[in-house]
Amino acid sequence: MNKPRILITSGPTRQYLDPIRYLTNASSGRMGSAIAAAAMESGFDVSIVSGPVDIEYPAGAAVYPVVSTEEMLEKAAEVFPECDGIIGVAAPCDYRPIHVAHDKLSKADFLTSEGELLLRLIETPDIMASLGKMRRGSESSDQGSGKMKCANPDSSDRRSQWMVAFALETTDHRVRALQKLQRKNSDLIILNDQSSINGPETNIEMIDRQGKTVCRFSGKKSEAARQIIQVIKNLMYGADQKRIEDSILENKRGEKR
Repeated sequence: MNKPRILITSGPTRQYLDPIRYLTNASSGRMGSAIAAAAMESGFDVSIVSGPVDIEYPAGAAVYPVVSTEEMLEKAAEVFPECDGIIGVAAPCDYRPIHVAHDKLSKADFLTSEGELLLRLIETPDIMASLGKMRRGSESSDQGSGKMKCANPDSSDRRSQWMVAFALETTDHRVRALQKLQRKNSDLIILNDQSSINGPETNIEMIDRQGKTVCRFSGKKSEAARQIIQVIKNLMYGADQKRIEDSILENKRGEKR
């Protein structure tokens, strides 16, 4: 049986200024790990492309460690074609230095004559937007109509992959989240806030392409992850959920052997 597989991007990325210093953020990978565990409990195979984190991912998941945003995109693009869909939980750096120094930089390399810090940056690639352009079924995904295609990897044409993005916003939450959903060519976006960073709990709102809230949850990330996976099963698989349920039964039989 062809088990459904989910790709999860998780954790932060690092963009080095020199061999010692780098730009990053406080993402811990905890939400990505929780979603991976919930997905595996629900019968999915899971691949994780993760930036540098201190947490452990669930045993049985295929984990691909990366460092930079460019590396995360490269590995995700390699793994994505074999997956039903992707959940973009990672918080990759949006910018990188124009030049990376071979040696540790001194203050003189940064400071202007006025004593101000000058750091020249350029944008990194948008991972989910890039994957959104290569997803199966992207040309017929009814963009803008709010319709979502069900994944069905057992079919002969291996049609539509699904995509679920994350958005962490501090102002204009829904407006920014919906803009990201469209730009990333995703089916759903999960909105959270800064209180979720590097902690055991989260506040999420799942929004579809029509701007409709399909799930709200506040509490432990492990339970939020189960809610997220259940919504994905309901909306992305529909009648094909039996294939996932059969996968769970197969796993249980294997454990008893």
